[in-house]
Amino acid sequence: MEYFYIIIIIIIVIILASIKQINQYERGIKFSLGKFTKIMEPGWRLVIPIFQSYKKVDIRTKAVDVPEQDAITRDNVSVKINAVIYYKIFDASKSILEVENFYYAVSQLAQTTMRNVVGSVSLDELLSEREKLSTEIDEATDPWGIKVENVELKDVSLPEEMKRVIAKVAEAEREKQAVITKSIGEVEASNNLAKAAKVMSSSEGALHLRTLSTINDISSDQSNTIIFALPIEVLRAFESIGHHPMPPKPEPKEKK
Repeated sequence: MEYFYIIIIIIIVIILASIKQINQYERGIKFSLGKFTKIMEPGWRLVIPIFQSYKKVDIRTKAVDVPEQDAITRDNVSVKINAVIYYKIFDASKSILEVENFYYAVSQLAQTTMRNVVGSVSLDELLSEREKLSTEIDEATDPWGIKVENVELKDVSLPEEMKRVIAKVAEAEREKQAVITKSIGEVEASNNLAKAAKVMSSSEGALHLRTLSTINDISSDQSNTIIFALPIEVLRAFESIGHHPMPPKPEPKEKK
């Protein structure tokens, strides 16, 4: 009878020792006699000692800080790049079976891939097309069961000479845009002036009213000296009067 109790106690101890807890953010890789058996889902799971073993894999999104890398772009610009990689494990079994240390492997792959990508693009493309870097790293980590979600460039350091050159280019571009905008405004202003002149020339007295309006606008400042220009319409009015002869005066009647 004592042996029976001993056996029961041993079985209970083995069962208690076999219970393993897998958290919600983890997956368990179960091995039976050294062979991969299955992926254990979250909860309490049984792992028989000696015959079975397991490894936990954290499937949460991880961030890897890529050390500063010296690289040369396609247009021969020396840059120093510091980036952060966000990745997530989508197949826990591959992350254990296909690569020894996936955390270290992703970090090293990111460094080498970053140098290769930087060498294949220009400086402008490097600053604007960051998705290309993320895509290439993601394609390389797919066999490991790892999904690269994003690659963010923390810093892109340029030599001081290149910074001055870029500043000059940006300044020249702004000046070019300013000249273009000014010329467009002058064209629109000239078109509007031409239309206004056409309207005023077709209406009698319009120019005179415009002149009076302008004088009224500048008369608020007493420091201005106003030179009144006689409108052409007034001169034409006097000219037309001069061309018409004066009517003859009636002769006085003689008194008888």
